[in-house]
Amino acid sequence: MMSTRRLPSLFLSHGSPMMALEPSPARSFLAGLGARLPRPRAILVVSAHHDASFEGGRATVTASPAPPTIHDFGGFPDELFAMRYPAPGDPALAQRIVELLAAHQLTVTADPTRGLDHGAWVPLSLIYPDADIPVVQLSIASSAPPEWHYALGQALAPLRDDDVLIIGSGSITHNLRAYFTTRPPIDAPAPAWVSDFTAWVAGRLDTDAVDDVLHAVDRAPHGHDNHPTPDHILPLFVAMGAGADGQSLRARRLHASTTYAVLAMDVYAFGEETVAV
Repeated sequence: MMSTRRLPSLFLSHGSPMMALEPSPARSFLAGLGARLPRPRAILVVSAHHDASFEGGRATVTASPAPPTIHDFGGFPDELFAMRYPAPGDPALAQRIVELLAAHQLTVTADPTRGLDHGAWVPLSLIYPDADIPVVQLSIASSAPPEWHYALGQALAPLRDDDVLIIGSGSITHNLRAYFTTRPPIDAPAPAWVSDFTAWVAGRLDTDAVDDVLHAVDRAPHGHDNHPTPDHILPLFVAMGAGADGQSLRARRLHASTTYAVLAMDVYAFGEETVAV
């Protein structure tokens, strides 16, 4: 008899690019995550650093057969700039994504040249270090509302039935000004304004309070302190939409820690993974 399975969708807090090099609880967790997941045939990453609102308003999905590694940061060690993540692309999957989204009146174009930014390759280099699974990357649109990103995830949900692992890569908290103001050590404890926000989000996800989470920046304690700009929370909404099974998100908080006090590193899975024989 044939077996089928449905992969969950994931939300990853990718933190600093230095996670690729520096020991931390989040790094250790991601380094073991691939072994806990069924091996996908391909990966779709929706990264906070691929933002259509800052790229001429054109939402794109990468369609290169060999996407380059983008070092979209500055001021880091040469060792980080020397890193490459040579995973193959999947132009056929990119075209399917274009068609899936078009069927939901969401216009996205395939980009044959764009590579993988650090929101994709840094966590993937830990989860799947062999870089042997095809990867495509889809943009967010920070000028679009949370509901648009949730609908984007819902439109992508059929990919879960085709062994495609959908990953939203952002950060559950992302106030870089707070980091640069105090420059806390990597293992500094989280202040209350960070932990109160992440606890509120976790509690709302536990009860499938989708609307509250979509508007967490406005409704949660210290929402605007943790997200002065919306870009890093938007991938969470895509992962939620992709993982929603009926009325339930089936949210599971797989990991919670902080780096540099103000960057919470929560990881969530959405949607029940099913195996039927």
